[in-house]
Amino acid sequence: MSQAPAIDVRELTKSFAGRKVVDNFSIQVPRGQVWGFLGPNGSGKTTTIRMLCGLLLPDSGTGTCLGYDIRREAAAIKRNVGYMTQKFSFYEDLSIRENLDFVARVYQMDKRRTAVDQAIERLGLVRRQAQLAGTLSGGWKQRLALAACILHRPQLLLLDEPTAGVDPQARRDFWDEIHQLAAQGLTVLVSTHYMDEAERCDRIVYLAYGTVLARGTVDEVIAGSGLTTWIVQGEDVRGLAAELQGQPGIDQVSVFGVTLHVSGKDAAALERAIAPFRARPGFTWEKSQPSLEDVFIHLMAPFREQTS
Repeated sequence: MSQAPAIDVRELTKSFAGRKVVDNFSIQVPRGQVWGFLGPNGSGKTTTIRMLCGLLLPDSGTGTCLGYDIRREAAAIKRNVGYMTQKFSFYEDLSIRENLDFVARVYQMDKRRTAVDQAIERLGLVRRQAQLAGTLSGGWKQRLALAACILHRPQLLLLDEPTAGVDPQARRDFWDEIHQLAAQGLTVLVSTHYMDEAERCDRIVYLAYGTVLARGTVDEVIAGSGLTTWIVQGEDVRGLAAELQGQPGIDQVSVFGVTLHVSGKDAAALERAIAPFRARPGFTWEKSQPSLEDVFIHLMAPFREQTS
């Protein structure tokens, strides 16, 4: 059992009001790994996570989470999974310690006080344990939520955009803690919009409007895109971007401050398209591997065309 995947689901489908939100979703996540779950708002990430942790029944599809059947053993899944929602969901008029003690009571934990003490210590909450949850900043609320998730010693964490709205240092501290937990054998599936967070995952899955568009390591996803990217630097990259946009052979142009990313699927056609512009003074051109963001913009292009 220990070698079986933490998550092993096949062809999960879920619709609401006649609209298919998740369409034949399959995933197998090995134990002890950190997987990133990416996609635009409305892509079905939250719905999928809720099916995985036993909160939502799929319309069709089969599978297991921690070896428990997602249809028949939802209660067992809930006891062994830590689920962190997008929205802060603790009592704002209770202190950090009181909130954690409440969670420990819900799980009917033995040695409740010891478990709460350990979670408070681990997440660096000792000096704030008496502070009311409603007065915490975003970063400290995040720590409280993670402490509550690991309180009952779950085997799997399902984290739904856990770092939205927190500062870069809090995000970095959060990810350091996630990787420490994974090193101890915990499996993590985390949804995020941040490309730097995706790059910290063992593997990523990109979901758009219920369908998986890409999966694998970051390098595999980038290589599988087939994109070629040129990096351009200069004083007026915005003006150059306007000229390059829509040229045959150029699939996308993105401005990053004083840098421009110019990408295309056909490397030869892309080089022909940029050739007249490369002779201009004031700009430097360098062929580069596309960034993860370049790839995701490319993956979403067909959907933008359908909805425009």
